[in-house]
Amino acid sequence: MSTRKKLIIFIIALLVIDQVVKIWIKTHMMIGDEFSVFGNWFKIHFIENNGMAFGMELGGGKWGKTVLSVFRLVAVVGIAWYLGRLIKEKAPMGVILSFGLIFCGAVGNIIDSAFYGMIFSDSYSQVATLFPHGGGYSSFLHGKVVDMLYFPLYEGFLPQWIPIWGGDFFVFFRPVFNLADSYITIGVFILLLFHRKFFASKK
Repeated sequence: MSTRKKLIIFIIALLVIDQVVKIWIKTHMMIGDEFSVFGNWFKIHFIENNGMAFGMELGGGKWGKTVLSVFRLVAVVGIAWYLGRLIKEKAPMGVILSFGLIFCGAVGNIIDSAFYGMIFSDSYSQVATLFPHGGGYSSFLHGKVVDMLYFPLYEGFLPQWIPIWGGDFFVFFRPVFNLADSYITIGVFILLLFHRKFFASKK
């Protein structure tokens, strides 16, 4: 099997997993619902966000959301082009799979932003309906990204002697994220940790 076919299967498999999890969350939970997976340090906690990975957002309301969605689309096209180039140049498989992870994560969140507003009702005080009568909660490119992975490894008050934040309640790791975010993070991490030599040689 060629490298291109292996990469396509890899990306499709990860995208299916990402979307199955998100659709299950949307059709079984309301915003704010959660349940424990492993004790108090790994929970499924359903939230939605308008923005980037790990709940970060770009300001400007619908205008900011549109700019972010367009930027994501341009980035995905650029990554797809670069993946094709890496395959032609017979780059190491680790490099190709890392960019495949980044590509897959970007596409996963684009699907939410582009289509979820059109095909789902909202999840506030109700479990969302897929393909609701009368249409979804928003328009094309203005859907919200579904997040659910929450790892509050430590929760407590910081010691008073710590400057500025001493005495404040602290949660680590606070951001709630999804599998697509994880794909991007893992892809970047692998590139930085194992494949810096590849990019140094390209220079």
